[in-house]
Amino acid sequence: MSQSASPGSTYVEWRHQLRDGLKPLQESLDPLFHETQLFRIYSSTLMPGLLQTEGYAAAVLRRVADFPGLPFDDSAEAARARVERSKILHQPGHEFELLVEESVLYHQIPEPEAMGAQLENLATASALPAVSLGIIPLDTRERAQVPQETFHVYDDTLVSVELISAEVKITQPSEIALYLQMFEQLRSMAVYGAEARALILKALDALR
Repeated sequence: MSQSASPGSTYVEWRHQLRDGLKPLQESLDPLFHETQLFRIYSSTLMPGLLQTEGYAAAVLRRVADFPGLPFDDSAEAARARVERSKILHQPGHEFELLVEESVLYHQIPEPEAMGAQLENLATASALPAVSLGIIPLDTRERAQVPQETFHVYDDTLVSVELISAEVKITQPSEIALYLQMFEQLRSMAVYGAEARALILKALDALR
């Protein structure tokens, strides 16, 4: 079930998207991911799904499995499906511009060992040719923008925003343009390359 949120968007409640479990929802994204050439993802809360390890993804999805009305817990299978989809990072024809707030590196979602593996994976993935990983430092002064809700932009045709109760899918070009403008403002505050890896190593050290 979905309902129109505006002329260029749809509002789809999670209780309808999850009625068959978590794994089918993960698998339903495969066509969109394979069709998309340029991914722009900003996350203020979690590691981007494409960079999640199985241990981290399982910890995230276990919490989703507690969602009221979910028929059963298939979070482990859903985590494997999510990691399987991340193989697209190594396939030609796709580019990934990923932004995270530095605080994401410290949110203790899984237990420390799994969190350490996640941070190491983040550092490794940041070196992939198709991946541009930016981290917005906690001590950024005079931010161009305050932290925003997590959003995904697929090429220039679709924006997905996850709310507590639903997912909003935006297709109106003028609204997409606003998200692209926001992405660029957030991107202007990020550090990349060696500076980004230094922040990841700092977070790793904090686990020890």
